[in-house]
Amino acid sequence: MSICYRRMTSADVEQVHAIETATFAEPWSLESFQEEMTRNVCARYIVAEDTGKIVAYAGAWLILEEGHITNVAVDSAYRGQGVGTAVLKALMQYAANMGVQYMTLEVRRSNLVAQKLYRAAGFIELGVRKRYYTDNGEDALLMVCQSMPEVEEDFTEVE
Repeated sequence: MSICYRRMTSADVEQVHAIETATFAEPWSLESFQEEMTRNVCARYIVAEDTGKIVAYAGAWLILEEGHITNVAVDSAYRGQGVGTAVLKALMQYAANMGVQYMTLEVRRSNLVAQKLYRAAGFIELGVRKRYYTDNGEDALLMVCQSMPEVEEDFTEVE
């Protein structure tokens, strides 16, 4: 396994959407990902690529000093191998390089695997968004991380 982590492009949208659809009860549409790549100036996504195949992704909206993580997903064949941790860390590094001071996210109360991932990355629970998920009315935990990575001095954003 030789995985590289890089910024997502429009060419990655179909593979990312396939992972999204296989992972979430309420997946984003293909059009939503296309909009993220072409119209949302705040959106930044990182993909994990293994010999040409996208195997994970993580996205956030970066607004001034805040980053809000929108989604993180790993292809089922790559789960439990540290790929989720690595793509999340790569996204957090990218965000820090862009000037983000802290990151927030919502996660299903029942999604203990994701909560463990986020806690390991330095996120703490800040509160609860009652009945946040429309498919079943489940609550979301609101989490925040203020321990961002050090900025890489040689960072240059690539479009």
